[in-house]
Amino acid sequence: MRTINSADIVDEMNKPTKVEIVIPVHNRREITLQALRSLARIDRNDLNVHVIVVDDGSTDGTTDAIRTKFPTVQIVNGDGTLHYAAGTNRGISEALKYFPDFLILCNDDSIFHEQFLQRMLATAAANPRSVIGGLLLLWDEPHLVFQVDFRWRTFKGGWQQTDRQSLFGLPNEAFEVEGLAGNCVLVPVEAINEIGLIDETKFPHGWGDIQYFTRMKVEGWRLLVDPHAYVWCEPNSNPAPLHSLGIRAALTTLFTNRRHPLNLQRQFIARWESAPSKISAFTAFTVYLAQLAGKSAKYVFKKQPSIDA
Repeated sequence: MRTINSADIVDEMNKPTKVEIVIPVHNRREITLQALRSLARIDRNDLNVHVIVVDDGSTDGTTDAIRTKFPTVQIVNGDGTLHYAAGTNRGISEALKYFPDFLILCNDDSIFHEQFLQRMLATAAANPRSVIGGLLLLWDEPHLVFQVDFRWRTFKGGWQQTDRQSLFGLPNEAFEVEGLAGNCVLVPVEAINEIGLIDETKFPHGWGDIQYFTRMKVEGWRLLVDPHAYVWCEPNSNPAPLHSLGIRAALTTLFTNRRHPLNLQRQFIARWESAPSKISAFTAFTVYLAQLAGKSAKYVFKKQPSIDA
C-alpha cells in the first residue's frame, strides 16, 4: 500500500482547478469566434481550462475558422441533427474524459467578463453542493438582466422572469433562484455524475436546460446566481405572433412543429417535466391555454369591422 506523505497532500492542494467549457454551435461563425476571443482573455490563474466546441454540422466554415484561430480548442463534430440538448450532451460526455472538477455549460452568443470564472468558482467554494449561474446581461443594453430570476408561478402559466430588471437592483451576494437558463452555468462534476445528462429525447430544441437544473435542485443542489459573474448575451428573438401566420401555419405551429417554441406539445412537456408538482404543471398549462385563447379572441374581436348604428 502506498504511503501518503505531506508532500503528496501539498501537491494535491496546489493542483489547479480543472474546468471544461462546453459550447454547442451551429452556423454562427462570427458569433462563435467572438465568444472564443472573449474566453481567451479570461483570468486563468491557478486554473486548468479547456474549451470544447460541439459544431453541429455548420456549413459556414465555423470548424475551419476555430482550428485556424484557436488551435487549442477541441472540436466535436455533429451532423446537424444534435440541436441544443444533444449537442451539449456530446460536449459533456467528451469533457468528462478529462476528469474535471467543474464544467461550464454555455452558449456561443456570449461575451464573458475576464473574471467571470474566478468569481463563479469562488461562489461555488463558499456554497457547497451548489450550481452557479452567471449574471446574464443584454449585450445591446448591458445594464439590463436577461433570463436570470426564473420563478414558478402556477396561476401565471408556469415559469416567469422579471423583464428589464437592472443589475443595479440585484443583491450584492450570490442569490438563490428556482431555475437557471443554460447560457452560462458552472456545474460541479459531482452534480453531473449524480444527475446524468440533459433529456435530449423530450427536449431536443428548447427547455432542456431549465429542466436539467431543476432536476439538480430536486436532488438537493442549490441553484445560485453570482451577481458579479458578468456575461453579456444576444437578446432572444421572439417568434412571430400566431395571428400573423395565417390559419394553416398557426395550426401547424401549435400541433405539428415541435421545433417552434409555441408548439403546444412542447409547451406542455416543458411544464410537466420541470414544475414543482404534476398538479401545478397541469394547472399552469391550463392557464397558459386560457391566456392563449384570450389573446386570440382579443385579436379576432379587434379585426371585426365596426357596425355603424
